[in-house]
Amino acid sequence: MAKKATLPLNTEREKEFVKTFESLSFRHGSWTVWQDFITLSACSLSNVLDKRQSVWQKGEDEYQQTAKKYSETEFQQFINLLIVTVKALTENPEQDFLGHLYMHLNFGNGWTGQFFTPWHVAEMMARMSIGDGTKQEIEEKGFISVNDPTCGSGCMLLAFAQAYRNMFNESYHQSVLFVGQDIDPVVAKMCYIQLSLMGCAGYVIVGNSLTKPLTGGVLIPCDDENLWITPMFFTDIWTTRRLFKAVNFFERKVENG
Repeated sequence: MAKKATLPLNTEREKEFVKTFESLSFRHGSWTVWQDFITLSACSLSNVLDKRQSVWQKGEDEYQQTAKKYSETEFQQFINLLIVTVKALTENPEQDFLGHLYMHLNFGNGWTGQFFTPWHVAEMMARMSIGDGTKQEIEEKGFISVNDPTCGSGCMLLAFAQAYRNMFNESYHQSVLFVGQDIDPVVAKMCYIQLSLMGCAGYVIVGNSLTKPLTGGVLIPCDDENLWITPMFFTDIWTTRRLFKAVNFFERKVENG
């Protein structure tokens, strides 16, 4: 098991998660269990609505191959971990739940050399990035977009969502498009899971932001199998926005020959 004590456990939900997590780790190893939990959770969320054939099949195959490694009782524990995560973010949306646990379990320092932004720092930066023209831009375009090219577990994006809600006293679900990218597939999927559970519309791409930046328009990104699209992005309002964008693009192509 990984050496602990990077960050303390502050809530009962964190303690509940770690207790269940450790029951799986004795047999399979903590890093393996963490990767498999993230894979199972991400694929479960993605395959409900994302029906792009190559993406769906890849997710289904990865899900099945991962699930095979565990007994029925052990698999139920993975379900319990996701349930705890949902409850934690529902009870307190102003946190980076998975990121905090990742650091507590020493996966950052002990495995990947990462250190995630503390919540209060991310919250401060989010408030600073919401300018006076934010509401005007939304009124003109219908939405704004926020991008974190090294998103990690999604702390900065999650903090922006809560800062927007608190500052304007309104939901971000239809007004903000969240875009994240990270070279590390595990943490990128952690970001995807948390954005999905918090009802954030958008997507996360696994890849190097410098050598393989996201291409396509912000509403219509490239159709890439490494693109993880959140469930909220499939709702009617965002689908309609993408449709109008595609029609406008086609019309310009016709006009320009």
